Amino acid sequence: MADAAKRAQVSKRVMELTAQAVRKLKDPRVGMVTITDARMTPDLREATVFYTVLGDEDQVKDSAAGLERATGHLRTTVGQALGMRHTPSLKFVADTVPDQANRIEELLAKAAAADAEVHRIAENAAYAGDANPYNADDDEDEAAEEPSK
Repeated sequence: MADAAKRAQVSKRVMELTAQAVRKLKDPRVGMVTITDARMTPDLREATVFYTVLGDEDQVKDSAAGLERATGHLRTTVGQALGMRHTPSLKFVADTVPDQANRIEELLAKAAAADAEVHRIAENAAYAGDANPYNADDDEDEAAEEPSK
């Protein structure tokens, strides 16, 4: 079992090497693929590689099929460059973080618009009674605060 620092170092190297190898693929199905992260198992035998694809849903599916088809070639390329005793197997997973981030941004924008609408409505609002019904008469407060001479 490798320690966390070694695993992080190998993960980063696998991510870099996979990104370089994906750019060199000749498969037309693999479009604008960006390798975003790689995670290794503690025994450094398996790597999960996360990727995003620039394009619509069809391009994402085509790129996933292209990466699946090229997994053996990519594993060989990464293994030769790593120089480790055991070449990790690669598993490609579409990264949904950018989609989720866009969804969160949309929800935050909606909430900000609703908040601005509430503030706009409340600008000209008036209190139903006194502005602060808990205020006592100012004369009594001043009299109580003045020390006796």
